[in-house]
Amino acid sequence: MYDGGIYRSDELFELIEDVGGVVLLKNRSSQMLTVTMSVPAEDRPLVEALCKEIGGSVKDVPLAGTEIAVVGPTLGRHHMPHPICDVAEYLRRLGAVTVVMGLARGRGKHTSQISLEESLVIGEYDACVFMLGNFKPCVETKAELILSKIDIPTVLMCGPEPEGVSDTCDAIVSGIGRKASRMREASDRAKLEEVGDRVDDILESRKRGLEEDPLFVHPAEIKSLLENLEPVNMCLRPAPLVMHLDGLRVKIPYDEYHGMVEDLSVYGRRLGDVCIITPSKINDSSMLIRIKTRAQVQYEDGLKAR
Repeated sequence: MYDGGIYRSDELFELIEDVGGVVLLKNRSSQMLTVTMSVPAEDRPLVEALCKEIGGSVKDVPLAGTEIAVVGPTLGRHHMPHPICDVAEYLRRLGAVTVVMGLARGRGKHTSQISLEESLVIGEYDACVFMLGNFKPCVETKAELILSKIDIPTVLMCGPEPEGVSDTCDAIVSGIGRKASRMREASDRAKLEEVGDRVDDILESRKRGLEEDPLFVHPAEIKSLLENLEPVNMCLRPAPLVMHLDGLRVKIPYDEYHGMVEDLSVYGRRLGDVCIITPSKINDSSMLIRIKTRAQVQYEDGLKAR
């Protein structure tokens, strides 16, 4: 990740293209610029030298190219304390695109619930960090009720160490409960690092699974293809193209543009034939692209040849 000013940033983008790299995410705020990129390891010294020359800095971001949901039981102040925002910001600094959300009816040990629509929305992300509270019986009850309905890799954050819920999530980080202050102390920062490490671990496991049956095309290649579309260039929403481990989120209306996206050509094939393109469950102004694996494409080719 490059972090610095916009001065001579065009030279940085040219160098990334020259070495065969790709820009994963670009954020500009006034005169400051943050660029998440992927470049060949042997060319990294060249990129670092240029970044230093133009007054910026470069750091490793292990969660680059992922979108993560940070979820609380509700959006009320009782369930949306400072640690949720601190965790979301820390994951952003590790390269992830994060979204903070709350459930409609997550309040109360005996009345909390998660709807099918909410679980489908959370399921659109690469991973989920779910934060519960400070009461052990409440944490155990809600974890069994809510996390068991989430199908993506999940990290549970809570105050006390829960018992009997390890099979409902992929990792548990205790010691982070509700508090009315920011996580500034050394012990707090250590907990943030622990959350980041657990998220990195479960996503690394998912990456290894994808390596066993690789995607037909890398998400970065589709991102480069979509950047040339006029609807994407005209989109005023932040980060109109968000990469996932197995695809992308494209922030343009599905009903209006899915035909245009499906008809794009990649490696001599129609994009709609090697990807599953669906509207986002959040709203109708975004679409999800899930890339099929090589085995899936080969199997479908075999069915068509019969």
